[in-house]
This record gives sequence, C-alpha cells and structure tokens, in this order.
Amino acid sequence: MNSTVLITGATSGIGKATAELLAKNNFRLILCGRREERLKQLEEDLGKLTELTTLQFDVRSREDVFAAVKNLPKEFQQIDVLINNAGNAHGLDPIQDGSLDDWDAMMDINVKGLLYMSKAIIPQMIERNNGFIVNIGSTAGKEVYPNGNVYCASKFAVNAINKGMRIDLNQYNIRVSAIHPGLVETEFSDVRFKGDTERAKTVYQGYKALQAEDIADIIHFVISRPYHVNIEDLVVFPTAQATATLVNKNQ
Repeated sequence: MNSTVLITGATSGIGKATAELLAKNNFRLILCGRREERLKQLEEDLGKLTELTTLQFDVRSREDVFAAVKNLPKEFQQIDVLINNAGNAHGLDPIQDGSLDDWDAMMDINVKGLLYMSKAIIPQMIERNNGFIVNIGSTAGKEVYPNGNVYCASKFAVNAINKGMRIDLNQYNIRVSAIHPGLVETEFSDVRFKGDTERAKTVYQGYKALQAEDIADIIHFVISRPYHVNIEDLVVFPTAQATATLVNKNQ
C-alpha cells in the first residue's frame, strides 16, 4: 500500500478525478466533502480498489475540520499527503457590484478552509519530519482579470500561503507544492454562474479545455516523485489558452 492521501473537495471535478486515479494506483485515501450521497458513492466505487474512508464536513467550519481529523480511524490517522483541493468561485461581477455573500464564500473556502486543513495536519508531519502538502491554486492567483477581483485575491492568497508554507516547513523536511490550472471543464462555471448551465457552457465552447483527469494525472506525477524532488510551483494551461483572457476559440 502506498501513502495515505487526504483530498478535500473530493466529490467532484479535480478532487474526484484525483481520488479515482490514486485509488487505481493503490494509495490509501481519505476523501472529504460536503455531499453525503456523493461520498457514499465514492466509497462504494473506489473502496473496491483501495483502503478508503470518507469525511463529511465543510472546510469553512474550523470546529468540523479539527473534529474530523481528530476522529479518523486509527489506520488512517497518519496522513502522508494533504491535497488542499476544495475551492470555489461565486459570481463574475465588477468590484462595485460584488455580493458580500459571494466574497465571504470564496475567502472562507479558498483561503481559510485551506489554512484550517493545513493547521490540523501539519503538526503530525512536523513530528515525523516527513509529509507533503499540495495546494491547488489557479492561474487566477498569478494574473488578475476583469471582474475576477475577489476570486483572484483568494487565489493570490493561496499562492502566497504556499510559498510561506514552503519556507516555514523547510526545516522539517516537508514538501510543499502548488498546482495552478487554467481553464478546466468541471462544475466550476456552474457554481460561478449560480446554476446558469447555458452560460457556463459558453466558457468551454470553441476549444479543448483542460479536463479534471489532466490535473489528476499531474497531481499523481507530483506526489509520486522521489522524496528529494519537489515540484514546487506548476502552471497548467490548455493549449488554446495563452492568458486569463486570451483563448483561441477558433480551433
């Protein structure tokens, strides 16, 4: 059995694709998410391939995060790899029209949720002098685009936290890495546009966007390198995308 990997946001998109790929490669999995039915389905499907447990909670809740990690079954308590994948985008409005609720959701999940999960798990990694944290950022954390304002701010924060983690945890032999995808065709745009499926579809029309499986494959590559190798910061675009706003949709 390979390392034990905890994945947040495991019920859809990149998190789910990563769980499926790691299960096939014999990693022991702790899959976290808010949606109970989806977690049960993952447990049923992937439990045939590997040792697996699920945790239902919202990363925005500090109390729930620490309780979930504390109460893991004994055989899952040593977490070798933390994949901070849970994240969201809400709305695409200019700053003056932005929703305070949307801002809270993005900051609470993308930034504070990542910090809570890391805080809950880092102590055991320090004690062992071993561990790996992979933070899933975004090209929105590298480049601000029109109407991206607070979402971009949250992902810039992930980028900064990742760099700070790497500096602070270096003395403890802990690897820290960030992967920053560009346009990935998942439920991301459905959430951003609050269920407006037709508008969400237009984001991915006219070119081949990245797929969740593409990023899962990269995550698997990153965490399976020899321990002396740390791929510390990786930006991934689909071929059609050159910047946040420049996408060749005439392919």
